[in-house]
Order: sequence, then C-alpha cells, then structure tokens
Amino acid sequence: MELIKVTIDKNEIEVKKGTTIYQAAKQIGIDIPVLCYMNLEHLKIENRPGGCRICVVEVEGRKNLAPSCSTECGDGMVVKTHSIRVLNARKTVLELILSDHPAQCLICSSSGKCDLQSLSQKMGIREIHAVENAEVSSYRKDCSPALNRDMDKCIMCRRCETICNDVQTVGALSAVNRGFMSVVAPAFEQDLIDSPCTFCGQCVAVCPTGALTPFDDTSKIIRALADPKKTVIVQTAPAVRAALGEEFGLPAGTLVTGKMVAALRTLGFDKVFDTDFAADLTIMEEGTELLNRITKHLNGDKDVKLPILTSCCPAWVNFFEVYFPDMLDVPSTARSPQQMFGSIAKTYYADLIGVKREDLVVVSIMPCLAKKFECQREEFSVDGNPDVDFSISTRELAGLIKSANITFDSLQDEEFDLPMGESTGASVIFGVTGGVIEAAVRTAYEIHTGSKLNRINFEELRGMSGIRTATIYFGDTPIHIGIAHQLGNARKLLNGIREGRYNFHAIEIMACPGGCIGGAGQPLHHGDSSVIRARYDAIYREDAGKSIRKSHENPYIVKLYKEFLGHPMSEKAHHLLHTHYFDKHKI
Repeated sequence: MELIKVTIDKNEIEVKKGTTIYQAAKQIGIDIPVLCYMNLEHLKIENRPGGCRICVVEVEGRKNLAPSCSTECGDGMVVKTHSIRVLNARKTVLELILSDHPAQCLICSSSGKCDLQSLSQKMGIREIHAVENAEVSSYRKDCSPALNRDMDKCIMCRRCETICNDVQTVGALSAVNRGFMSVVAPAFEQDLIDSPCTFCGQCVAVCPTGALTPFDDTSKIIRALADPKKTVIVQTAPAVRAALGEEFGLPAGTLVTGKMVAALRTLGFDKVFDTDFAADLTIMEEGTELLNRITKHLNGDKDVKLPILTSCCPAWVNFFEVYFPDMLDVPSTARSPQQMFGSIAKTYYADLIGVKREDLVVVSIMPCLAKKFECQREEFSVDGNPDVDFSISTRELAGLIKSANITFDSLQDEEFDLPMGESTGASVIFGVTGGVIEAAVRTAYEIHTGSKLNRINFEELRGMSGIRTATIYFGDTPIHIGIAHQLGNARKLLNGIREGRYNFHAIEIMACPGGCIGGAGQPLHHGDSSVIRARYDAIYREDAGKSIRKSHENPYIVKLYKEFLGHPMSEKAHHLLHTHYFDKHKI
C-alpha cells in the first residue's frame, strides 16, 4: 500500500495513493460542502462526478480550482479548502444553481430535508440573482402513481442516474441537454409511467432536492378518516416497525411495534392490522406452489417451471415484466402480502363486520414506494374499487403522526386487532433479504416431510451479500436456493439462469438494499450501512421473540382456510390470492 503526503489547511497527513482531496480532508475533520457527491457505503458505490463544483478547493501550483470529490491527492500537494477565493467561487456556483431553481420552498415536499436548502442557509445566501440572457425553460412535471418528477428542481447532480443505472441497472434515467437546459430525465424523455422505471424509489432516496418525491396520499387518508360513512382500516409492513422510531430520534433498530399501533389508533383508524398476517398467508400459498412444482419435477414432469421466483416485491415484479418477459411463467403467481391483505379485507373481513366493499377503506403503511404503484394495478381491483385504496411510506406515516401532535415516544404499547393482526416470526422476517425464502422453508419442510422442524433459524439463508446460494435438505431431497437483493444483482442471477449457469429450485429477490428495511420509503440513512444493519438485527429480534415462528401454525390463518378459503391453492384461494403478469418489454 503506497502512502503519499499531502498538506490540507496547514495539516500534513499521509493518505493512501488514490485518495481524493475530499476523503483526505474528511479524515482530519475538515468539512468540505458537497452537493452532487454521494457515498453509499452499504452499496459500495460513490457518486463523485465533480459536476456541481460546490466542493472546489485551491491547490497550490494549479491555475484553476479543483473539485475535491473527484481530484486525487498528489504526493506533496498543498490544499486550501476555505480560502477567500474558494468561498467566493462556491457562493457564485450556488447562486447560479439557485438562479434556475423554483423558489417554492414553502410548499415543496422536500423543504426541511433538502440539501440545496441546507447548503444555501449554511453559506448565507439571502437573495437569488437572475442570469441575464440565460436560456431558462420550464419542464413539465411528471406524476406517476408512485413518484413525482419536477425537473425544474433538478440540479443535475446525477445521483439518481447513478443509483438507477449502476446499482439497479434499470436504465430509466439519463442526462439530456446542456447548460441551463440540462436535466436527468426518463429514457427517451418519456413520462415515468411509460419508461422502464420499476418505481423502486431508490432515486427518490438520494435526490438532494425536490426533483424526485413520493406520490403522497395522506390528505386523502385524512378525508377518509373524517368521513363517518367509511370504515378505515390499516395494515403495517414488518420493516416499518424497525425504522419508524428513527423519525422520532430513537436509535436505528429500535422496535416500536406497540407504539406504532397506539399512534395509528390515536390517528383514528377503526382497526389496526398487521401485514405480517398476510405474509403468513403468502407462505401458505407460495410454499404450496413451490412444493407442487418440486413434486412434479421429481416425478419427471419436464414441463414444470423451475426455479420458482418469489413475487412479494412489486419493484422486482415490474423489473422482470420489462426485462425478462420470456420468464413470466416462472415467478410464483402468489400476490404480495399487501395485496393478499387487501383482497381478504374486502371479502372475508368486510362480510365479517357487515360493511360493503366500497365503504371499507384499506390503507397500508409500507417501507416501499413501488407499493403505491402496485395497489393501483388494474388486476388488483373489483369493478374499479381497489383491494388496497392507499399506500403511504414510513416517512409519510411519521409526518402524519407529527402533524397530529402525538408524542410518539411517550405512547404506551398496544396490540394489533384480531383476526388480521395475529402473525408469526416467519412473517416478520419478510422485511429482510432472505427472509421470505426462510419463512417458506420453515413451512414447506414440515409439509413435505411430515416431520417437525427442530431447527428454526436457517443461518445459511441470511446475510447481506448481494447474491447468495444455499442448499436445504427436505429429508433426503436437496432444495437449491438463490437469493439476491438490489435489481442489479437480480439481473445477474436471472441472466445466469438464462445461460444455464445456475440450477435452483427457488429464488428470492428483493429490489432494495437489505430488502424492505432499505426501502425508499424508510427514514433516510444517507448511505450509513450501520443503520441498515441495525434494522436487520431488529427484524430477527422480533422473530426470535415470537411464540409462534411458522406460518402454518398461525391459528387465525388456519381458521381463515377452514371458514373461507378451503385449502391452499384452492379455486377460491387462487382467485383471491393469486395474479398474473404482463409483457412490458415493448413499452
């Protein structure tokens, strides 16, 4: 390892060759402002285009100022990070950015958590100067069911392009035009809804301004809660309870399940249910489908489609519909837990409480932005009435709680309502990468072998590596399993299957880093891998603390099949709990 000496603001230090000026300054506690720069430690990727020029520094012997985020240190280099020349340049650059930026901070959804706004305050910008003869044009706004795009607010940092193309390999965003007209836009300058966008929302999580924001339905939910003619129920995903506390100053990984339930009741929801109930239901359907396919395969059926792919992640579903239309018959037909919950709520539960379908409003709290798109897919509705009416994110729930002046950390823990609030440890781990397939294994093993599973924890299915493989024995039958999180890794895995390099029976895929715990609707962690790890550990703590840890042992799931569905994969269950997929490659 070659070390070089560099002097930064009169501090002489040794750094590894290849270290940037920004990284070197950070090592000795010198803060250089950045805007386009982004370091996602948990993804092992840096965005350092040096495009915004906010991070410029003065390098002795160099005529022009250097962008510190993309300029590597040289041996003997002398750097000034806060000289008058540097401060003046940064202020000028920031004023130029603001000259083409809409002054809508009061009504912008990113106000208060906007990097551009924070930097302007820090640098003392108090007025915006118009640029004479600048070619400034207003771009049309683009609203999809999941994301809003306002290119007037784009500052061309290209963070979204990096996450979309380099990490997720979706290819929905690219830079267009030059100068004041330059923006990052969907491929071929389409609307997001017509682009290859999967609505995973990772671009929203890294956008430093309000150019990319979630579609927010909280105002509609408030109106529904105020309507005496409506019965409004809510379901909460497992990853939400491991992250919601962060929005109220609690340490990452603090489980706030009971306080979350109490807050939702205080907000006025008629019943507070758990998406984990539907996750247990998903295992019954998806696990049965897995065993059916494996049994046919072992009996010599050459037409059976393997490997079976999990279908719980809507961004992943969108991805394979666009990029792998030749494999649409491989994924499980089981709906996601969100949609299974909605379907059961508006049939079984609506009949149970004597409420018409159209008078029952189902709200979901999700860590995911693609869930917003999923609940508006036409196949998940009956005569135009959706199974799930509204889906809001963890951050949006936190905003709703704060607006209601609820002191979250002083709430007493409360329990979910029954029957759709009872769940097992297997359903909780749906929130992390590897969790869905581990939950399926816990149930599928006992059904296949007829023997009790003594080992509950399958450590070989856990971890944070982007692609993982394992073999689990169902008695004498080896089940080969593949696991991937992040869509770029999913692409590698699926291409390997296409090319015959992998021979799996089942594959679990999640679009977001770490699974749902790293969803784009979660509290922003700015690339801090320790936050993701803390949420990961919290999910497994909740699983370990459950009295029942196998989905098929959930007494209310057993009752649901006995009274309503019949048995897993029955005609009624298939109608209510399964779906089909579409070839979106041409789109």
